Amino acid sequence: MTQDLYGLPVTVENPETLNGINDFIHGFLSYHPKAAGIITAADADPDCALVNAYAAMLWMFMEAPVAPQNAAPYLARANARRDMVTAREALVIDAAAAWIADDVPELLAICDRITTDHPRDMAMLKLAQYHLFNLGDAAGMLRMALKALPEAEDIPYAHGMIAFGYEQCHLLDRAEAAARHAMELQRDEPWAHHAIAHVMLTQGRVSEGAAFLESVAETWDGLNSFMHSHNWWHLALFYLSLGRHDDVRAAYDTHVWGLSKEYSQDQVGAASLLARMEFAGVDVGARWDDVADHVAQRGADTVSPFLTLQYLYALSRTGRAEADVMMKAIEDRAQDTSRHDHIAWRDVALPAARAICAHARKDWGKTISDMARALPRMAECGGSHAQRDLFEQIHLDALVKDGRTSAAQQVLEMRRTYDPGGVPLNLMLGDVYAQTGLPDLAQEARDRAARTLAAQFG
Repeated sequence: MTQDLYGLPVTVENPETLNGINDFIHGFLSYHPKAAGIITAADADPDCALVNAYAAMLWMFMEAPVAPQNAAPYLARANARRDMVTAREALVIDAAAAWIADDVPELLAICDRITTDHPRDMAMLKLAQYHLFNLGDAAGMLRMALKALPEAEDIPYAHGMIAFGYEQCHLLDRAEAAARHAMELQRDEPWAHHAIAHVMLTQGRVSEGAAFLESVAETWDGLNSFMHSHNWWHLALFYLSLGRHDDVRAAYDTHVWGLSKEYSQDQVGAASLLARMEFAGVDVGARWDDVADHVAQRGADTVSPFLTLQYLYALSRTGRAEADVMMKAIEDRAQDTSRHDHIAWRDVALPAARAICAHARKDWGKTISDMARALPRMAECGGSHAQRDLFEQIHLDALVKDGRTSAAQQVLEMRRTYDPGGVPLNLMLGDVYAQTGLPDLAQEARDRAARTLAAQFG
């Protein structure tokens, strides 16, 4: 029987269809645009169930309300031929169906079954990690990834997924070791780079992190917009901490925003970086306007709480009327108890959204109280530790602007454990200590910022 690139049997007669399937699998794992060719391959071979199931999944990665509608015809083709496929392929079709129906628990159960019986099915492992990540289930991400071993020991992408699972579980040494192993197998494994960036950010290895990402950045050229922009987003965070404002702006203008302005992940990457830049005292000029123009077209998009909250920030920050539309959509979504993630929307996303809107109105007290309700459970909305830090920074900004210096001092000193020499952090800490009548501590903080700047610029 015909096999895919990882040796799994596939029901395929046309060699071009097989090439399309292999390009999808490898492109999905490596973040290469060739994955999108699965649509053309499916249209060229409507009688192949597997290629059409994969095409349905690709449409769902749009992360937009229209995605299920676009995916449905491909699922119908796959189902029409399900009596001709292997048991694994039938489960892949079922996984696509569950996703389109927004039955994520069922989707994950199917992925679990597939990866248990077929540990080299990297595509379904990646799909499982994607959804577990969106649910904030870090332990599930790790458990699922570790199942690939030892059968997938030779596949670098397996180790990259294991690395990110470890990192999200705060097992940082193991995360870095797994990522380094992935790079030994394949230096340009971008998800391994991403995992190491997370580790170094969390451990306060800021200068080392910037140097590492700069050393591999050329390998991100030609990747899809998400992976290119997201790894550059991580590099920009290191630049922010180091006080390299010109480099941050250049990273934003050249790599973070502009590659695919219609795509969800590119939009939230741009919005979250602009927010962080402003919190750090970087002049962003008129950069918000273009981002908000594109986000405004999303209307009442509530596909993901993590994404929607950042859309809302961009709209609120720029005073767009569309912010009211999105806020109403969030309120409605929070009341919809029929969806699998309604608790996250009701208990976490809704108060976070109210805090974001309050922050835009400069209502610092409401920002603080509402965001404080959401923060302990923000993981339920999805996103990584680094990404969710945006909401921590919104809360911190409100504390500072509301004059709650004692509370701000506590937050800042805790943040200094993983960003000890950070320029914006220490400058802010200096101001807070000055306001609380602790001039010696204020000077120590400012001196730390000065040393970091001196190391960069002399």
